[in-house]
Amino acid sequence: MDNQISPWFQHYPEGISQQINPQQHKSLADFIEHCTNEYGPRTAFECMGASITFNELDQLSKDFAAFLQNDLRLKKGDRIAIQMPNLLQYPIAMLGALRAGLIVINTNPLYTAREMKHQFNDSGAEAVVILANFAYNLEKIISDTSIKHVIVTEIGDQLGGLKKTIVNAVVKYVKKMVPNYNLPTALSFNDTLKQGEKRTFTRVELIGVDTAFLQYTGGTTGVSKGAVLSHTNIVANMEQISAWMSVGLNKAEETMITALPLYHIYALTVNCFSMMKIGAKNVLITNPRDMKGFIKELKKHPFTVITGVNTLYNGMLNHPDFASVDFSHLKVTSAGGMAVQKSVAELWQTKTGIPIAEGYGLTETSPVLTSNIPMVGRERIGTIGIPLPSTQLIIVNDNEEEVPIGEPGEIYAKGPQVMPGYWNRPDETEQVFTKDGWFKTGDVGVMDQDGFIRIVDRKKEMINVSGFNVYPNEIEHVVSSHKKVLEVGAIGVPDPQSTEVVKICVVKKDASLTEEELKAYCKENMTAYKVPRYIEFRDELPKSNVGKILRRLLKEGSAQPQS
Repeated sequence: MDNQISPWFQHYPEGISQQINPQQHKSLADFIEHCTNEYGPRTAFECMGASITFNELDQLSKDFAAFLQNDLRLKKGDRIAIQMPNLLQYPIAMLGALRAGLIVINTNPLYTAREMKHQFNDSGAEAVVILANFAYNLEKIISDTSIKHVIVTEIGDQLGGLKKTIVNAVVKYVKKMVPNYNLPTALSFNDTLKQGEKRTFTRVELIGVDTAFLQYTGGTTGVSKGAVLSHTNIVANMEQISAWMSVGLNKAEETMITALPLYHIYALTVNCFSMMKIGAKNVLITNPRDMKGFIKELKKHPFTVITGVNTLYNGMLNHPDFASVDFSHLKVTSAGGMAVQKSVAELWQTKTGIPIAEGYGLTETSPVLTSNIPMVGRERIGTIGIPLPSTQLIIVNDNEEEVPIGEPGEIYAKGPQVMPGYWNRPDETEQVFTKDGWFKTGDVGVMDQDGFIRIVDRKKEMINVSGFNVYPNEIEHVVSSHKKVLEVGAIGVPDPQSTEVVKICVVKKDASLTEEELKAYCKENMTAYKVPRYIEFRDELPKSNVGKILRRLLKEGSAQPQS
């Protein structure tokens, strides 16, 4: 298969090349050294009122790397899991592990003990850095894993002085957020830094093909698998994103708001590495679900860049304190992870004056494949933009034949950001690559004449109504535009006469909303077979760690459709 016609190059602003150099840095360790040397005294990360400069990040990550090398005797290629929300400890531990030549396994702090056990065993992790709040789950399964070393940190550990002591005490004894656990050989994170300071850090020679991360897929469509992401994969995607952002962002001047968790691939590459590249200050939000606290934090910073998913932006827009946030410095609003609903995109632009530059990618692609280009006034609401530099996309039918422009098909991708495969799963790897190296995304998309792409839906989540393909995204876009709807998830449920019918689960914005009113609205805006047969009102919808509505969980709870 040759590359489908590439009309998108006409949309590249002047100065953005069609190609990037995926070997711009030999490894992420080299990249870290470059950034810390270039931006030394500038603030790198801030969280809960405390901050560290690039110089401090350099030293602290070296101290942690030295501890791993000398005290734990971990060597290049060994695996270390990191399980915590956005805290200053996260970049210190993550960058230190990479500098020691280790492979980092980013672990969702909200995982159950069963999920932790699967990930740790599948990856062969030998060490884990974990927040004390979740250590009780580790206690349950550690004897059934290969983990030999446990490093525990507490929320306030990097806040310093009295504030550290107060925050840790309040979290543990007042809010009772740290269940009792017994891990007798566990080490304190701060103690490892003190010990590492006394040791000698040995620079590890790394090359691009070396594995940097095992980034586990969400497991929403099956068993969670470890996507092998090399140093070159991450460097390449960082360079691609930076090219996109180069139009209006300036070195050592920007402030990024990071509400998405750094353990998620979106925030890892876009927020962390891409912003480090330009010396931006990164404001870490530990708990964005606390919308009141999140907005309070936003008001403290003249931020210029923010990333999020549809549910985060929707939640912000519907909070009474949103109007008090100053958006006058904002240059870029980026979105991914799930489709941005038209009603949310339009309201965001109206309220902030900045359009949402929606993008698209997967864990397996480090993650970004396409995006609208921010700051050039060419964003197209409802699309995921155009392919990034050095990225090829084609859209194919079930026979792997390219479809004509304007027709839906599965998106296939090639590029230096695409993973080499899944960890220890050659059969699974073979299934997602064609013989000539195209990665099968599993997403259905449509390309227009200009090369802009619209995601229709996940191929596996398509609803079959009497032979007609119904895409949940379309249903959700229509329903969410009703002024009384806050959130909606659409799924297919079995039906003996039409294979499946549409069901929607809805969170109300206005308590007066009725099923009859919503069905009438759907009939006005959708053809008959797309109109939901069942409507279920809920207080909340199940979401992933970044706020993506989990249709699989909605479906699992819908064996008996409810009206």
